[in-house]
This record gives sequence, C-alpha cells and structure tokens, in this order.
Amino acid sequence: TIYLEPELHKALRLKSIETSRSMSDLLNEAVRDGLLEDSEDLDAFETRKNEPTITFEKFVKELRRNGKI
Repeated sequence: TIYLEPELHKALRLKSIETSRSMSDLLNEAVRDGLLEDSEDLDAFETRKNEPTITFEKFVKELRRNGKI
C-alpha cells in the first residue's frame, strides 16, 4: 500500500486518465527512473573516487584568481 499526498494522487490520477496508462504503470516508471538516476550517480562517484579533493575556500579563490568571479 502506498499513501500519496492528496495533490500528488490527483495529479497522478489525471495523468493516468490523459495518457491512458494505469497509475501503477506511471508509478513503476517513476520509481525505475529514480533508481536509474541513483545508479548513474553511484557509478559517477565510483569513477571519481580517486580524484583529489579541494576545499570550497580554495575553489572560490581559484575562481577569483582566474577571473571567473
């Protein structure tokens, strides 16, 4: 069982009607899309895990030094 906020439920119901797709189908697609995005983020983190880190302060100073800000 999933409980949606009333406004979200109404929007989902209306989209279901307008697209001739079930609410379950729309929800499954949304969850799949969200999980795919998470998976892509995790892949990016893994790829970049060995990159050197930089502090915010140093980054801002470099932007200023390079005339970016």
